[in-house]
Amino acid sequence: MSAGWFRRRFLPGGPLPAPRPPRPRASPVPYRRPRFLRGSGSGPADAPRRPDARPVRSPARGRALPWNAGYAEIINAEKSEFNEDQAACGQLCIGRCAFAAEEDQEWLTLCPEELLTGHYWALFDGHGGPAAAILAANTLHSCLRRQLEAVVEGMVATRPPMHLSGHCVCPSDPHFVEEKGIRAEDLVIGALESAFQECDEVIGRELEASGQVGGCTALVAVSLQGKLYVANAGDSRPLPFFGHLSRAILVRKDEVRPLSSEFTPETERQRIQQLAFVYPELLAGEFTRLEFPRRLKGDDLGQKVLFRDHHMRGWSYKCVEKSDLKYPLIHGQGRQARLLGTLAVSRGLGDHQLRVLDTNIHLKPFLLSVPQVTVLDVDQLELQEEDVVVMATDGLWDVLSNEQVARLVRSFLPGNREDPHRFSELAQMLIHSTQGKDDGPTGEGQVSYDDISVFVIPLHSQGQRSGGR
Repeated sequence: MSAGWFRRRFLPGGPLPAPRPPRPRASPVPYRRPRFLRGSGSGPADAPRRPDARPVRSPARGRALPWNAGYAEIINAEKSEFNEDQAACGQLCIGRCAFAAEEDQEWLTLCPEELLTGHYWALFDGHGGPAAAILAANTLHSCLRRQLEAVVEGMVATRPPMHLSGHCVCPSDPHFVEEKGIRAEDLVIGALESAFQECDEVIGRELEASGQVGGCTALVAVSLQGKLYVANAGDSRPLPFFGHLSRAILVRKDEVRPLSSEFTPETERQRIQQLAFVYPELLAGEFTRLEFPRRLKGDDLGQKVLFRDHHMRGWSYKCVEKSDLKYPLIHGQGRQARLLGTLAVSRGLGDHQLRVLDTNIHLKPFLLSVPQVTVLDVDQLELQEEDVVVMATDGLWDVLSNEQVARLVRSFLPGNREDPHRFSELAQMLIHSTQGKDDGPTGEGQVSYDDISVFVIPLHSQGQRSGGR
């Protein structure tokens, strides 16, 4: 996102325009379920369902997903007209690029046999309608491929060069890369960060052009050169929702490892406060960026109270001034923390038109689209046949903990090794465990009424071959 784009969208020179009244427009993309569900034989996905008669859908038995991964989904218990979850997966073929002899020529893509191949799985959980999630499912993989193609020459080099042209501007160039410890995985992380940002801008343009609003979470796993990259940008649900987020975990025989983190205004306090420090116009004089232990009142004027600003991890004291009595930029603790009194989390795609209630204050500058990326070195793991990554939207995690999901995985896979469709069967079983079955493996009897989408990605065998070109 360029500084010019940021200023044009969020820092206009004159007064902010009044919000446009919503107008009925056609969705920028048609509503659909993931393409790999075609032929699943479960009947129309969008037909009205009774809460006790919601079918769990999986890919048809003849349709193999990357790495023979499993997938299942269930539509919400009539809480909304559409399933707002979207899923995507496939192979990433990244063309190698070479710099032409003449500096004024364009980058050239070499012949097809010079491709770097990876795999991609993604879950998008929408709100305010399915449009943002559908756009993300249609767009993000293309954005990622373009960003990877821009850096693939550095990825396949022994050590990423500072200049892809092969020319050193000064003798210190190779030392810079070595001293910074720059590796191929750093280029992949940068490509993921840029792809999320590019996709977010596409969603903003498409929704604005069609008069639509909304946003989505984005949870993506990418296998490339023997590593699995998990990129997460959390959901952004307005009040009164708390916003449990999509999540990915690694399940092994003796280990449960989180591969994604939940973003909240509290965990990202310093980033959010620094943005308000650099661009105080974003607060429109209605909020204070400083954090206090509680909401200050008039009686606190002149008193010394604890506070912290964007540059502080610890706390200090200051005398309360009148400007400190404004509503805090971040208010509340834990899951009740709210950004500008509205959002429970601080990262996601879309929501470019979302504003603080009864104001013209945009929330998007504080709602970051850049993901957090976790890297799992698959080639360095001593993998067992039952080692899997479970990715799911919040409907699953509202009911099941990481440990409960791990117990279900460990109880199911050893007894189903001969079933070629066992990973989709496991994904279905995880969803069934959220439907209030008291005699289920967890014995919890809890019910999730939200949309649920689940990928189960096996790491054994397929993971050992992920680094090939």
